[in-house]
Amino acid sequence: MDHFSTDRLTAERLNEDHLADLVALHLDAEVSRYLGGVRAPEVTKTYLVTNMAHWDEHGFGLWTLRSKDGAFAGRAGIRHILVDDVDEIEIAYAFKREFWGQGFASEIASALTDIGLSQLALSSLIGVVYVGNGASRRVLEKSHYLLERNTNRHGEDVVIYRIRR
Repeated sequence: MDHFSTDRLTAERLNEDHLADLVALHLDAEVSRYLGGVRAPEVTKTYLVTNMAHWDEHGFGLWTLRSKDGAFAGRAGIRHILVDDVDEIEIAYAFKREFWGQGFASEIASALTDIGLSQLALSSLIGVVYVGNGASRRVLEKSHYLLERNTNRHGEDVVIYRIRR
């Protein structure tokens, strides 16, 4: 599933051509506040390579997102991560600031959940959210994820939300 669309977004499988957009996204301090902080371009390049390899290994991963007019909007996806030494599959999303507060995160979370549970037939998905990120918590709650627990990830207090098939 290299491409998909929602009402207002088109998604394309992550590839090398997306590096400049990802670098700009990850250099924005406000966007990166709940992503572990601003990432240097070299770190984003490693991130891109790692996430392209995820596609090759698992058949799913991250997509870049564009608005219907073609403007880069952000990134989102479904990927394996380790949480408390357990292999989990999370949905993740990050948008440029000009796309905040317009329902894009809820739109993509709903699409990712449907892809993960219905099309990929995964048994469950999680969302990992910094405790203080109220907006992202509300997105997951609106998408019917249930708060499962608190934990610490990379030195940050986070909450784990889960939805099951």
